[in-house]
Amino acid sequence: MADQKEQPRPANQLNIEISEEVADGIYSNLAIITHSNSEFVVDFVRVMPGVPKAKVKARVLLTPQHAKRLMRALADNVQKFEQVHGQIRETEMPEIPMNFGGPTAQA
Repeated sequence: MADQKEQPRPANQLNIEISEEVADGIYSNLAIITHSNSEFVVDFVRVMPGVPKAKVKARVLLTPQHAKRLMRALADNVQKFEQVHGQIRETEMPEIPMNFGGPTAQA
């Protein structure tokens, strides 16, 4: 049997690994986005009905350039999803106190 050699990987290919814990993911139904002149901060929160307190489950910091690439990639994926599954119906967001003492956030 001939030895199988690992094929060289192209220089522009990235090998990405994910741990089991990260692969499980987190559920979020609210994203709070703030920014400074050098970064965007996206806090992913899980809000439970009837519970006046919610915890940030994950925080992601992005450069402005990466935030813009993420915005475009997310818009592209939403468009592709809607082509297959139909338009995503937006529902009214319940009023939640959103004054966290920082810049005004939008989700």
